[in-house]
Amino acid sequence: MRSTETAEAAAVAATVPPAGPVLADGESARTVRLAGLSLVVRSRALPAGAEPALYVHGLGGSSQNWSALMDKLAGIVDSEALDLPGFGHSPPPDDGNYSLAGHARAVVRLLDAERRGPVHLFGNSMGGAVAVKVAAARPDLVRTLTLVSPAMPEVPPQRTAWPTGLASVPGLPRLYMRATRDWPVERRAAELFALCYGDPSVIDERTRAEAAAEYQRRLELPYFWDAMIRSTRGIVNAYTLSGQHALWRQAERVLAPTLLVYGGRDKLVSIKTARRAGHAFRDSRLLTIPDSGHVAMMEHPELVARAFRALLDERAGVPGRTEPGTGPSAAVAGS
Repeated sequence: MRSTETAEAAAVAATVPPAGPVLADGESARTVRLAGLSLVVRSRALPAGAEPALYVHGLGGSSQNWSALMDKLAGIVDSEALDLPGFGHSPPPDDGNYSLAGHARAVVRLLDAERRGPVHLFGNSMGGAVAVKVAAARPDLVRTLTLVSPAMPEVPPQRTAWPTGLASVPGLPRLYMRATRDWPVERRAAELFALCYGDPSVIDERTRAEAAAEYQRRLELPYFWDAMIRSTRGIVNAYTLSGQHALWRQAERVLAPTLLVYGGRDKLVSIKTARRAGHAFRDSRLLTIPDSGHVAMMEHPELVARAFRALLDERAGVPGRTEPGTGPSAAVAGS
C-alpha cells in the first residue's frame, strides 16, 4: 500500500440486489465498484456535516457485526461498514489477494474513491490488524482508531486460538470439512457463538436463527472456504514479518488517538496483549470488559460506544466528561 496512492476516479454505486445483506432499522446498503474489486457498504447516515466513521469486521464476519454499535453511535458519527472482499456480500477480489495488506488496500481504495477521509476507523480482530496497517500507512485517512480485540501477534497464542490458526495449514481445512459435513447449520452457528462470545447464553433465539441462515448462505458460496483459508494464512503470515512491516512496529507508527478494547473472556485474542498494545500505540486509552468475549461491539455495544464518546470528548477538549478509567494507558472494568 503506497501513501501516494491516488483516489479512484469515481466510485460507481449500484443497488444491492434483493438477496443482499439483512439491514437493521435505519440502515441502507450499496455496492461500490472499483477496478478489480466490488465492496458492499452498509450505512447509517447522518445529516451532512457529521464526522465519518468506517468499520472493518474480522475473519468470517461481515459489516453486520457492527450494526449494534452503529445504532449506539447514531447521532454521533456518519457510520459506514464494509464487507471485506470475499466476506459478507462482497465478491472475491479479482487478484485473489486475501493478505492483511490486500484487505488494507481495499479499505484505502474505498476511502480514496469516496473521499470520506479522514474517518474514525474501527476494526475488530483481523479487521483490527487491517485498520492498524491503514492508520500506519495513511495517517491522513484516520481521525481516531478504535480496535476491538485486534489480531496482533501473540507468542505463544492462547490454546483456545490454536484451531483457528491451524486453518492455515494445508490439508487441515479439508479434514475439518469432512469431519463436520453432517453438522446441522445450527450447530455450526452455536460453535461460532461459543468461540466469539463471553456468554453465549445472552443471544436470543431470533439472532441464533438469523445467524444460522446467514451461515448456510455463506457455506453455499463457491469461494467461502477459499476466502476463509487464505485470509487465515494472511494473518499467520503477517505475524511472521519483521522490520518495518511487523504489525507491532506499525502500531508504533500510528499517530491517531487510539481506543483499545479487550474482553476478559476472549478465546481468540488474549487480554494479556492489552498491556503491550497500550505501550505500542503512542496515544492510547484502554477499555477492558471482564465479561466480554472477542466481539465486544456486539456483546457490549453500549460500553464500547460510551468509551468512544469519551475519546471524542477528550479529543474535543470537553472537560469533565471523560469516562472513569479512560484516558492514556488506563484500564476500565467495564461491567
